[in-house]
Amino acid sequence: MDGVQKILVVVIVSLTVLLVVVGVQVFLIITDLRKAVKRLNGILEDSVLGGGLIRPDKLSGVLELFKKTKKLGKHGDVDFKSGDQFRDTY
Repeated sequence: MDGVQKILVVVIVSLTVLLVVVGVQVFLIITDLRKAVKRLNGILEDSVLGGGLIRPDKLSGVLELFKKTKKLGKHGDVDFKSGDQFRDTY
């Protein structure tokens, strides 16, 4: 074998080893992500169905906040133009 073929073999072997290592790492990341999703699913299932930390009415309230664009007002603002000290922003 001449020099070019030796360099080509070294490059092919190193790239193969590198791709195998990357493949193993991706596999480990995917399995870890799968475990995390299962754990999160179990926590959410227990809390929603068991009436624990998160109740369904609170979840629907959070979802309504995202669905509708509500303007959040400040309570107790002073309106200097009309002389009112407090105005309702409900």
